Amino acid sequence: MAGRRVPLRAARPHRANQITPGQSYFREVSEWVCDCCGRWRVSIELIRGRYRFRLTRRYPERFGGGRNVLGEVGSVPELEELLRRRTPLTLADLREAA
Repeated sequence: MAGRRVPLRAARPHRANQITPGQSYFREVSEWVCDCCGRWRVSIELIRGRYRFRLTRRYPERFGGGRNVLGEVGSVPELEELLRRRTPLTLADLREAA
């Protein structure tokens, strides 16, 4: 047994959402959209144990599609302020995306 080597393998998650010991952070994403037109979106990500709220504006396909990130904040009051500053929406206008 002294001369036998055992190869070490990296631990792999068997699912995409599982954490391995070597990962530096873990992402979990959900998204909220506005009820009126679906153009405004807020993605909520869990990064290193903290939530990040990212506000984006989506453009219709007839204008080339794509999206523009308007801001990213770390708390709900900051998100409310960002919505007030950059959009005609409030938190009550958002619903969970399907």
